[in-house]
Amino acid sequence: MRSFKFLGALFVLAACGGGPNVSGSVSDACLAVNRKAATPALCSCVQQVANNTLSKRDQSRAASFFFEPQLAQDTRQSDNSRDEAFWQRYKRFSTTAASQCRALT
Repeated sequence: MRSFKFLGALFVLAACGGGPNVSGSVSDACLAVNRKAATPALCSCVQQVANNTLSKRDQSRAASFFFEPQLAQDTRQSDNSRDEAFWQRYKRFSTTAASQCRALT
């Protein structure tokens, strides 16, 4: 449940500058879930943060959380060292996105 709130907060709090032209797997997933707060400008901002904080592989994995939030929960609770390392990078990304993209909500 906590991860659902966390992912929701990413949408609600997000709002940075990048404009509606930054695209990628995170932006595409953000727009595809059809949430009210998921505007092109917001999703572009979140993608810009992803470009600056996550590898392409991590971006693809993060994008999958938009479609299957349970994957985020499973990753967060995993004892696998790779999952734990990814989760730390993902938390840094989501905190940065929430901070930088706040104005676009």
